[in-house]
Amino acid sequence: MMRALTFHGTHDVRVDTVDDPEIINPRDAIIRVTSTAICGSDLHLYDGVIPGVLPGDVLGHEFMGEVVETGPMSTLEKGQRVVVPFTISCGKCFHCSLQEFAACDNSNPAEKQDMSETMYGHAASGLFGYSHMTGGYSGGQAEYVRVPFSDVGPIVVPDHLDDDQVLFLSDILPTGWMAAENAQIQPDDTVAVWGCGPVGLFAIQSALAMGAAQVIAIDHYPHRLELARALGAKVVNFRESNVLEALMEMSGGIGVDAVIDAVGMEAHGFAMENILDVVKQKVGIGADRASALRQALMAVRKGGRVSVPGVYGGLADKFPLGALMEKGLQLRTGQTHVQRYMKDLLSRIEEGELDTTFLISHRLALEDAAEGYRNFKEQQDTWTKVVLKPGMVTATN
Repeated sequence: MMRALTFHGTHDVRVDTVDDPEIINPRDAIIRVTSTAICGSDLHLYDGVIPGVLPGDVLGHEFMGEVVETGPMSTLEKGQRVVVPFTISCGKCFHCSLQEFAACDNSNPAEKQDMSETMYGHAASGLFGYSHMTGGYSGGQAEYVRVPFSDVGPIVVPDHLDDDQVLFLSDILPTGWMAAENAQIQPDDTVAVWGCGPVGLFAIQSALAMGAAQVIAIDHYPHRLELARALGAKVVNFRESNVLEALMEMSGGIGVDAVIDAVGMEAHGFAMENILDVVKQKVGIGADRASALRQALMAVRKGGRVSVPGVYGGLADKFPLGALMEKGLQLRTGQTHVQRYMKDLLSRIEEGELDTTFLISHRLALEDAAEGYRNFKEQQDTWTKVVLKPGMVTATN
């Protein structure tokens, strides 16, 4: 038996004793988790806005650890340190052959596919710890986890890099990088990023690494805006400024070349349309609050590019489809094809080009995970990233 963070309802997560994972398929591996993080996407589960999450489900999709057991077809070896991508991918289907790993056709079991196929037209791929709509796989906020297709997903990391340096290869660093890549950044571009949470900050860092001349960060939390400024971004506090006017002024009256919505379905704001979004989300009429995306589409210049790494799960109204069409915009989005980026980003970390450790604000024992979730949601300015450490002595003892 092991300890793991389990879902029990909206704003109710608990560390329980659950069964140890076992090898089921020959390509499986079992990982002893050494570090696992709470992601902003986990808060969508915590807030009860993602369907298909059941009481007792083990959460968490950002994790790494040591290989302790392997199936006969795994390419991993016992004792290796690995970072595991949150996307579960077979490596052999049509989409995996195109390196579209987050669109894998084989990782979501057939009996789990009906819900996402009905919602989206095609079945979603498998994800760790993220509802039965994406396979119902147990997540990594646990002492141990089963990793399917372990010959495709995990990347072995060298011992001279500690967990803090490489943990975010599991999700948010590749997500920020793919967000910037989807924005098709060119030299001299001005890029605006909505949201200075973990993905937004890594999108800012990535956009600058790709050569953007100017990156503008939009948020309302002072500390998060300071982190963006420290990375080299200019900042706009949406509670103190008219965002559209500020962006027009900062782009010479043309509009920004590319926009990145790193906020997603639970956007904040005091505009009447966003207040209505919140009400509808609470009563189940509309699943997504899309005020950040609406604003981004209005702010980008004609012929500009729109990148959406922020998670959206259902329907959104008041979508400015006319602006998208009339301005001739390009829109790119999607879950992150993590495996595509891990090797390159690991090299950039080793070479000192990218440092992600600045983001970590709190390290907690796994037993304190419920406290971590609560504060990550309620204290977003100062709790910028929470890393849970199985085996660490709890502060509450």
